[in-house]
Amino acid sequence: MNRTHTYEIATTWTGNRGRGTADYRAYDRSYDTVSPGRPLLAGSADPAFRGDPQQWNPELLLVASLSQCHLLWYLHLCAVNDVVVVGYHDAAHGTMREDDTGAARFTDVLLRPQVTVTHASMVERATALHAEANDRCFIAASVSFPVRHEARTTVRLPPPEPAR
Repeated sequence: MNRTHTYEIATTWTGNRGRGTADYRAYDRSYDTVSPGRPLLAGSADPAFRGDPQQWNPELLLVASLSQCHLLWYLHLCAVNDVVVVGYHDAAHGTMREDDTGAARFTDVLLRPQVTVTHASMVERATALHAEANDRCFIAASVSFPVRHEARTTVRLPPPEPAR
């Protein structure tokens, strides 16, 4: 079965200081992005490109998308493979390199998920499922650079039953 999914957003530049793009320093790199039924996402360029460091930028959003996609696939795979995850935190890191002309491209993204499961017998399977999650992630399959992961899995035992 072939299915097509579409995703619609609208982005509006909000950085006109009154002179438009009359020169390189005349405008802010700020924008708002919306999608029906969702909150507004305020963004800007990376601070290295004259953007607002307090707003999301496309580079951060790309790394976030990869991290989120991996998380969602990973949780699904754990659920159908009897791995009980009770905690997940990813400190993802993306690397983009500029050449002498100013052209840039991502060279890799490293996901560093820290996963907590409920039993030591789940650790090996929990660790192995990251590779399958990476293969299934739609976003990772769509980029032209490697998406690597360095996962760490720990066990959190349930609290002991109270004495009766």
